[in-house]
Amino acid sequence: MRVPSGVPGFDELVEGGLLKDRLYVVSGPPGSGKTTFSSQFITRGAKEEENCLYITMHETEEELVQDMAGYDFGFDRVMASGKVQFLNLLTDSGKRTITQFGTDSGLTNRLVAFLEQQNIDRAVVDSTMLLQHFFDNLSEEITGFLSALKQTDTTIVLISEMTDPSSYADEHYLAHGVVFFHNYLESGGMTRGVQVIKMRGTAIDCDIREVEFSDRGLCVMADRKVEA
Repeated sequence: MRVPSGVPGFDELVEGGLLKDRLYVVSGPPGSGKTTFSSQFITRGAKEEENCLYITMHETEEELVQDMAGYDFGFDRVMASGKVQFLNLLTDSGKRTITQFGTDSGLTNRLVAFLEQQNIDRAVVDSTMLLQHFFDNLSEEITGFLSALKQTDTTIVLISEMTDPSSYADEHYLAHGVVFFHNYLESGGMTRGVQVIKMRGTAIDCDIREVEFSDRGLCVMADRKVEA
C-alpha cells in the first residue's frame, strides 16, 4: 500500500506514493526544503484522518507553525486539529511525555513504545543531529535506533542534515528510502532540486528534478530535470 506524500509532483517520481510503514530519510543542506517537505507529509496524513507525530529538538510548535504560515497547504490547521502531536524532546513537557512510555530510560524503546501505544500512522523526526543529545556514541547507537523504527507500523520521515551529497551516513544505508534535496547557486540565482536516491520496492531513475516554492509549499517539477 502506498501513501501520498502531500508534495505536489513528488509522488510521480515514486510510483504514486511512499510505501506504508517504512522509514525514509530526507537529506540536504539548510534551506533546501526538508522541513517544508516533512510538514506537507504530516499535513496530508492529518487530512487523511491519520494519527500523526512531529518530533523535534530545536524549535517550538509555534515557531514551526509560523515558518509554514506563508503556505496555504494547511499546516496550521492540522496542528490545531488534534490529529498531530508535537514533541520537543528538549523541553520539560516533551521529556515528561516521552518518559511515560517504554520500560527503560533509552530513547529508542520509549519512542517505539510511543508510536505503538498512540497508534501513530505518520511521524517526522527532525533531525538526526538531535540524536546526539540522547546517545553517548551516536555512530554505534543510531543503528539500533533506525532498525527499531523500521519495525514499527508507522510511516516515518527522518530529516538528516547534509551538506556533502557524496558523503553517505548510516541512516542512508539503513532506511527503506532516501531523498536528497540540492541547492545550486548559479549566475541566474538559486536552482533547487530533489533526487530520489533509493526507494525499495519502487522503480526510480535517480535524476534530479527541479523544485519550486509556491503558495502550495514545496512543488516538484517531475518533468523538468536539473543538470548537475
